[in-house]
Amino acid sequence: MRGVVFRGVDREGDRVGWLAQASVSVFGQRLGLAELFGQFFALAVVFLARRRTLWTWPVQLVSVVLLFSVYVSAHLGGLAVRQVVVGVIALYGWWAWARRRDPVFGVAVRRASSAELAVTAGVFAAGTVGFALVLDAWGASWAPWPDAAIFVGTVLAFALQAWGLVEFWLVWLVVDAVGVPVQLGSGLWFSAGVYTVFAVLVIHGWVSWYRSARRQVPVQA
Repeated sequence: MRGVVFRGVDREGDRVGWLAQASVSVFGQRLGLAELFGQFFALAVVFLARRRTLWTWPVQLVSVVLLFSVYVSAHLGGLAVRQVVVGVIALYGWWAWARRRDPVFGVAVRRASSAELAVTAGVFAAGTVGFALVLDAWGASWAPWPDAAIFVGTVLAFALQAWGLVEFWLVWLVVDAVGVPVQLGSGLWFSAGVYTVFAVLVIHGWVSWYRSARRQVPVQA
């Protein structure tokens, strides 16, 4: 890293504050500080969620603020809106987990029922189609379909996480698979690398939650 600079912006609409403009040089490539720290905190969320600690949610909120500025600048409307929704879900998740703590196992978790899985799949498919059409009509994204899939998948993953359902980790795997090429196409190479790391961490998180779900009876909110 060779110091911090502030990148200029070409359009007035791209001015989203110093978080989007400050950057450092890494191996000859510019890396925005908002992207760097936003993804760092996003990675931290995976570790915290695996341990089922309440710190998962405030750290998520910090990541949301930082990454919102990144995706607005990258012309990825779906991912930008995603941060707003995830912020709301994080507040709910913080509240929900605080009410469902188990004295032995921590936050109570369980596997989703067949009906819940069917609803999740249906919402993912319908939500992706609907939101992609909106993004395309508004010209809010250069890649409306994968952008929409990432948005809907992320919202579902955080919702399932807040409800303590083990399968939220599997939804994250789908998001990661779609997200890597989209991040690369946007020039967000660091974020693409982080998404790859996410996939490995998600698998470990799923194993941890799955084992925990087999050992405990969930406490109903």
